[in-house]
Amino acid sequence: MSTRLHVVFGTGPVGQAVIRELRARNHRVRAVSRSGRTELGSDVEVLAGDAGDPAFARRACVDACVVYSALNPPYHQWPQLFPRLQSGVLNGAASVGARLVAIENLYGYGPTGGRPLTEDLPLAATTRKGATRAAMTAQLLDADRRGIVQVAIGRASDFFGPGVFTSNMGASVFESVLAGKAVRVMGNPDLPHTYSYIDDIGRGLATLGDDSRACGQVWHLPNPETLTTRQFIERIACNAGKSARVERTPRLVLRAVGLFNPTVRELVEMQYEFEEPFVVDDSKYVRTFGPGATPIDEALQHTLRWYSERRAARGSR
Repeated sequence: MSTRLHVVFGTGPVGQAVIRELRARNHRVRAVSRSGRTELGSDVEVLAGDAGDPAFARRACVDACVVYSALNPPYHQWPQLFPRLQSGVLNGAASVGARLVAIENLYGYGPTGGRPLTEDLPLAATTRKGATRAAMTAQLLDADRRGIVQVAIGRASDFFGPGVFTSNMGASVFESVLAGKAVRVMGNPDLPHTYSYIDDIGRGLATLGDDSRACGQVWHLPNPETLTTRQFIERIACNAGKSARVERTPRLVLRAVGLFNPTVRELVEMQYEFEEPFVVDDSKYVRTFGPGATPIDEALQHTLRWYSERRAARGSR
């Protein structure tokens, strides 16, 4: 095993995917989360604490050569909690001279009128969460420019894959397909929308951590081919040997549910992503690092096996 230590803040789906890939690359790994819980092997060092606490964050980064920020606070508390968490991780990485690799979503761009998303688009977010993300991006790139810490940013679209529950292409979709139920989606299901496979995200972020060419830049991580949301769900169903029924959830229904559910309430402002073409261009990453994403059917089959095994395990209890 490598003597170089990689520290991963956050053990949600992205953090777990990064840890899996780092272990596959024979790196030493320390996983940091508030709970300290992880099921990724006895060879992973686990540390519990608040990344927003500067003293703890510095302690968590001791001996690290690369630090990964894969934190994700409760969705409805993003503006209040996320900047503080990022600052803790950034300062922790800087204190030990480690490279910082951060995962971001695509909120910072704001509406593009259907133009494909490339890394050189301005950060012109019009939403509260988008403005939060854009400000956090500016903080990271400014720290890199000023020589405080080397930073590489990897961006991905809506996740799918093993362990992904709350994404727009998460448990509600895969479990509905497996159960033969209709899948309810927000926005227009007949517009192209890029979805990102969680294992490709893990591999992409680990590559940014291993390759110095990544520093000081933003990278769209590899994505499978872009389909419409309806086509994507039909592809899931085809791989599961099922038929697909897709139903659109009206905006008024989302607003009504949001009166009682803070997470759904926060989704409403991001609905524009599903009301215009949302195509992510990953060619910069592929040209520089290669290879591209996992073929879509392979990714879907892996995901379906994971959900099927989870359903079987729940049924046996």
